[in-house]
Amino acid sequence: MTTPQSIALLFPGQGSQAVGMGKELAEKYPAARQTFDEADEALGYKLSELCFEGPEEKLRLTEITQPAILTTSIAAWRVLREKGVNPSFVAGHSLGEYSAHVAAGAMSFPDAVRTVRNRGKYMQEAVPVGVGAMAAILGMDLGKVTAVCTDAAQGEVCEPANINSGEQIVISGHAAAVERATKLASERGAKRAIMLSVSAPFHCSLMKPAQDRLEADLKMLKMQKPAYPVACNVEASLVTDELRARATLVGQVTGSVKWEHCMRLLIGEGVQTFVEIGPGKVLCGLMRQIDRSKTCLNVGDEASLTKALGQFAA
Repeated sequence: MTTPQSIALLFPGQGSQAVGMGKELAEKYPAARQTFDEADEALGYKLSELCFEGPEEKLRLTEITQPAILTTSIAAWRVLREKGVNPSFVAGHSLGEYSAHVAAGAMSFPDAVRTVRNRGKYMQEAVPVGVGAMAAILGMDLGKVTAVCTDAAQGEVCEPANINSGEQIVISGHAAAVERATKLASERGAKRAIMLSVSAPFHCSLMKPAQDRLEADLKMLKMQKPAYPVACNVEASLVTDELRARATLVGQVTGSVKWEHCMRLLIGEGVQTFVEIGPGKVLCGLMRQIDRSKTCLNVGDEASLTKALGQFAA
């Protein structure tokens, strides 16, 4: 049905969650419903109810958010796969890299759900609330942002965390250092520098305790060779074997998410169409900043699924 060499699937990370996500697909498609049932069984509680009904404050807890987004993404992917869509590449933003590995068959879905629940828990416990922070720096290139982080650190941690596009870089570290960096970035010409409402300073060296705990969990998992190459965050390179898959998932806890680099890598591989699978449209928004000439579809509910399938059939 599709020409797979031109398609890459993209899976969103934390922050894309919303009450009601996945509900429509689960009501209409058995493959989606079964995915939520599998997650409920793997976790031992009704994750499906939290996704479909909320409450929102519970869905925002990191150890619930992460399996919730993963489950919604895989439910949508399974429906799309049944419709005959096959990609050549997959990628995921931070947490979304786990969804990418499930879609590629490198990791079983129940293992992934349990692992990301623990990942969320470990990340939350790595740094006491209030000690760390993150901020978005808009309209400043990576070299200048890196210099701002270095100058603002003053013996504390302040590092680029998400290199999302040429327009948007998120920094992470000790709260005081990140606040100093936002002021410095504004003084040095950034369009905007905004402190983010996050529960922990993700993707920086303060996450080392979480990385060590997660590495022990990942070593216990049985992983397979991925069916599609996975563009990994930490190296911005294609992962095609299970050993590197495991190592790069460990490394991304403290390493920066090189999202723009990953997208340019896939564009270089000839990808023309990107499909964001799961809740929200964050990654399609970033693709408009990275390369407006590429098609970016999203599949998260019945309307977006129908629209995407219409594009593939055209």
